[in-house]
Amino acid sequence: MSDIEEPVLVTGGSGFVGSHLVRQLLERGYRVHTTVRSLANPTKVQPLRHMRDRFPGRLELFEADLLAEGSFDRAMAGCRVVFHVASPFLMPEKIKDGRKDVVEPALLGTRNVLAAIERTPSVDRLVFTSTVGAIFGDYIDVLDMDGQVLSEKYFNTTSTVENNPYHYSKTVAEQAAWDAERAQDRWRMVAVNPGLVLGPSLAPASESGSLFLLDELFKGYFFYGAPDFSFTVVDVRDLAAAHIAAAENADTYGRYILAAPEMVSFLQMSRILRARFPGNLRLPRWGLPHWPVRILGPAFGLTQDYIRKHLGIRFVVDNHRSVDELGITYRPIEETLTDHYQAWRRQRTDSR
Repeated sequence: MSDIEEPVLVTGGSGFVGSHLVRQLLERGYRVHTTVRSLANPTKVQPLRHMRDRFPGRLELFEADLLAEGSFDRAMAGCRVVFHVASPFLMPEKIKDGRKDVVEPALLGTRNVLAAIERTPSVDRLVFTSTVGAIFGDYIDVLDMDGQVLSEKYFNTTSTVENNPYHYSKTVAEQAAWDAERAQDRWRMVAVNPGLVLGPSLAPASESGSLFLLDELFKGYFFYGAPDFSFTVVDVRDLAAAHIAAAENADTYGRYILAAPEMVSFLQMSRILRARFPGNLRLPRWGLPHWPVRILGPAFGLTQDYIRKHLGIRFVVDNHRSVDELGITYRPIEETLTDHYQAWRRQRTDSR
């Protein structure tokens, strides 16, 4: 992005990741177009309106529906770079209809954005927000990768609409985007594949699964013991910076994993937070053995198949491309969790 006076488009600007990306772009001097599902939702749009006031004349808000053909054309007009961030992220227990809740918005939304790019000759780069879930379906899949190390060269081949529909939705959406890129030579694409995105939320009404997951931890759902689940983690601010680096560096290509090299468990998260906020008695002090998780998991929406393929499984993440080529220096997990928790407490206080 050599000319910051040319506008860039961020889809899903009111979301957890999108709002941070919009803010960082504005702070770097860019003119930004961003889309939201409805401008009539004051809670979700308020952070963007604050940014518009802070950066007068540099941020324009547009309504766009992932499922509506032609919905992104007006917002994309004149833009050279498109950051396609908008896509629902729901945890498995929150998904009632996999196809309707996550697959259709992710795949049809991506196709609608791609169609708009084809109709917008000014666009020459797409930065596509994917996920590590487009690389593996379940944790057990990574154990079959070279050295049991997660790397960008793999694609998820095990998820379906019925089994892990969110990972399936992001896999088919990313593949559709790569197919569209290969079919022409005007614009180029870079994919960003983050792990679990944590950090301070700018949008109190965000429905991100990242926020839902830690909300359960903070509210004491695991008070009697933390189940042995671990996560690949990236700070939302580092992820936003990676999007911008992927657009600004003309040499970037392919896929970039955005996650720290080592996974972090629920128990590790709890211990970090308990050390900084000893007054929170809801955070678990110890881990649960595997057997009660296998017995009680289904009562909390976890199938036995999911438990078998995730419980107690850890692996190493190869993130060297994001470090070497995007220049990302990952924040310490202690900083990410502390800021995440403080933002969570502040927003709960403000909503009372």
